[in-house]
Amino acid sequence: MKPMFIALALALAGPSAVAAEVENHGPHPFNIRDLVMMDRVGDPQLSPDGRYALYTVRATDYAANKGVTSIYLLDLGKGGTPVKLVEKASSPRWAPDGQAFYYVAAKDGVAQVWRRSPTASAEAVQVTHAPVDVDGYKLSPDGKRILLTFGVFTDCADLACTKERLDGRAADKASGTVYDKLFVRHWDTWSDGRRAQLFITDVDNASEQPMLLSRGIDGDVPSKPFGGEDEFNFSPDGKTVYFSVRIAGKTEPWSTNFDVYSVPADGSTAPSNLTAANLAWDAFPLPSPDGKTLYYLAMKTPVSEADRFGIMALDLATGQKHEVAPNWDRSAGGLQISADGKTLYATADDQGQHPLFAINAETGKVTTLVTAGDVGAYSAGKSKLLVQRDDLKRSADLYVADLQGKGLKQVTHYNAARLKNAQMGEPEFFTFKGWNNETVQGYVVKPANYKSGKKYPVAFIIHGGPQGAMSNGWSYRWNPQTYAGQGFAVVTINFHGSTGYGQVFTDSISGDWGGKPLEDLKAGWSAALSKYKFLDGDRACALGASYGGYMTYWIAGVWNQPWKCLVDHDGVFDARAMYYDTEELWFEERENGGTQYEHPENYEKFNPINHVKDWRVPMLVIHSAKDFRIPDTQGLGAFTALQRRGIPSKLLHFPDENHWVLKPQNSVQWHETVNAWLKQWTSAENAKDAAK
Repeated sequence: MKPMFIALALALAGPSAVAAEVENHGPHPFNIRDLVMMDRVGDPQLSPDGRYALYTVRATDYAANKGVTSIYLLDLGKGGTPVKLVEKASSPRWAPDGQAFYYVAAKDGVAQVWRRSPTASAEAVQVTHAPVDVDGYKLSPDGKRILLTFGVFTDCADLACTKERLDGRAADKASGTVYDKLFVRHWDTWSDGRRAQLFITDVDNASEQPMLLSRGIDGDVPSKPFGGEDEFNFSPDGKTVYFSVRIAGKTEPWSTNFDVYSVPADGSTAPSNLTAANLAWDAFPLPSPDGKTLYYLAMKTPVSEADRFGIMALDLATGQKHEVAPNWDRSAGGLQISADGKTLYATADDQGQHPLFAINAETGKVTTLVTAGDVGAYSAGKSKLLVQRDDLKRSADLYVADLQGKGLKQVTHYNAARLKNAQMGEPEFFTFKGWNNETVQGYVVKPANYKSGKKYPVAFIIHGGPQGAMSNGWSYRWNPQTYAGQGFAVVTINFHGSTGYGQVFTDSISGDWGGKPLEDLKAGWSAALSKYKFLDGDRACALGASYGGYMTYWIAGVWNQPWKCLVDHDGVFDARAMYYDTEELWFEERENGGTQYEHPENYEKFNPINHVKDWRVPMLVIHSAKDFRIPDTQGLGAFTALQRRGIPSKLLHFPDENHWVLKPQNSVQWHETVNAWLKQWTSAENAKDAAK
């Protein structure tokens, strides 16, 4: 059967059939059906005594076309088999005494906080009884109070008012909405006028109307669309709450001025801004165990989302601030602190890896704890670390190590049985001289069926961001192994603008989207062909998404000679229109040196639309209707240009996806369509025709 028909048959048969198809056949190159059915491990939480691990696993219900998240428990002392404690639940968090844990699950279609013992047969107790969804929560250090976040209409006196207004809108036959400020839509959601706000209530006697703490704050706590519980925190004595927020007003779409606020946990006074002097991004407050110091992350450049996050320390008694590790040229994330307050932990991109680091809180000395691979999340306990880690050949699993990162030991083995027969390509990093003779890094992944002496067609993948990187990590989008499994070698370049190579390297792309990165891509392609003789430079396609999609449109006009085909996913086709169509204007203005109407020449300098006359390479365009970051009119415009030019082209459009393709069956369709396009244009027959 052809791949698409297999996928359809499996979809009709249900998830068990998909799993059986993946697990029961013999040795085979890794494929999209392997990828889409994998269990996804995340959110590790170490118990207070360090014996147990709570975590989540997202399984795929292929027939329902969605993921299902459950909570598991693993006894780290005895080892053994993980136990599923709660199905269709998320955000497990230990009570301070370790005798119970909390989580979020739906009751009558509304997300609520629950509590239960970690014993397998325990009954759950509903903690909150709110009329609207609990979006996030955090327990106080003594476990007696709980912070809650809800999406509310800020002019409503209580949560019931928000529920009534939402119900009223749903029943109203008139569907129009009047807006008087941006954002009217963000990421993949149209604004309905609600703000994420921070509330507090007692754990054992949770009120249906908890007390509002973010009183008078015109902003979202946590931030949208991806903010979480690391944006608010209790002081160690539970008397103060810290949170970060960007005041919205009329400037929200062109501001990155987040600030850290404090507010009494009893709500006796309004929130107070602790970082007003810095007009750039301040966020992720983390108090020291003694309550004397507030750590947080801060950028220095206003209107930038890709500046370096430095670790700041605020003396709460004097108000004095200083950076903890000013000479560490990496952008910190995932900040945690040791029980004794002497060590800060953080993750950061670093030379193609995403390790876990320890930072001495007094001296700023930085030590790498967990090196190779990608540390996606972790939990720092009193005597050990619980780490979620993956790499280019292994999906995420949990590991334990001591507080110095020693004795790293894998304690879960998800997907091992499912993938035991799946053959993967071997990755190898390499470096070369790129723009200005500076060192640039990339990597090659061999085809899964690699044999020495053969040449293989190439998928040349261009990463997005652009301030991002193709690193030594597992991914469920743009995973190099899905191409290696189809018989392609993969080449990718972490061009100027990528993260993990110093802030100057990252900043160098701003205002130069089609300059330095293109030089690096050209030099990297040449270096890869020279170093790896199995790469068939006459049968290669370039493909990318987001900024990678922009670059695909750009090279279609200015560097199309090497490519037999192109694949563009959610790329920027017209830089001028992009400024007015997108939502987060701070990004456009930072990258192009101001607004389009004040600096039109900056937007035209590297605008792909101006080079359509030079397009010649067959292109597959993919775009989604719910992508508000780069709206689908960009992809439609590019497809129109291709069709009008008479260039072989196809358009794959998803009405129900955003900037990413997330639904399992859509992911299968995406990969099957892309793979078929690559094979069509890199086939030996097409290569011969092109050579004539």
